[in-house]
Amino acid sequence: MDEQRRRFEQLVLPHLGAAYNLARWLGGRDGEDVAQDAVLRAFRAFDGFRGGDAKAWLLAIVRNCHYTTLGRTRKTVPLPEQGENDIASDAPDPERSAIDADRARKLNQAIASLPDEFRETLVLREMEDMSYREIAEITGAPIGTVMSRLARARALLRERWSAETKEMAP
Repeated sequence: MDEQRRRFEQLVLPHLGAAYNLARWLGGRDGEDVAQDAVLRAFRAFDGFRGGDAKAWLLAIVRNCHYTTLGRTRKTVPLPEQGENDIASDAPDPERSAIDADRARKLNQAIASLPDEFRETLVLREMEDMSYREIAEITGAPIGTVMSRLARARALLRERWSAETKEMAP
């Protein structure tokens, strides 16, 4: 058991941030609970892990925990709390900072409003830098579907962002 625990700590624990990030974007403020549940399930099932990409394996468990725990009834999730994936500005100007913070909030809202399968694909690709193959492994979808979902997610986000920035224009 000690060897198994050591391997788990070595292979899986470095990906806790990614697990929490995905859980947060899928489940909103419930993401922390989903991430904790997923890590516990991963630890219990670790003897069944046969190698490969531990990050993809863990994120697949996070995804499954989200859909098992919360179901697919939500079309959008509540905005994530301020955190590491929010867009931030280094601008010292308070007015510029306020404008940037408003844009970040609106971008986060646009991402959160995407349908689940598009949002998860976008988050895995753009925020977690996962390959198409890894995303396919995590979601159980064919690579072509992953590529299609990502293209559609980007198009929807672009549409929503364009509409949002038109509203913000003077």
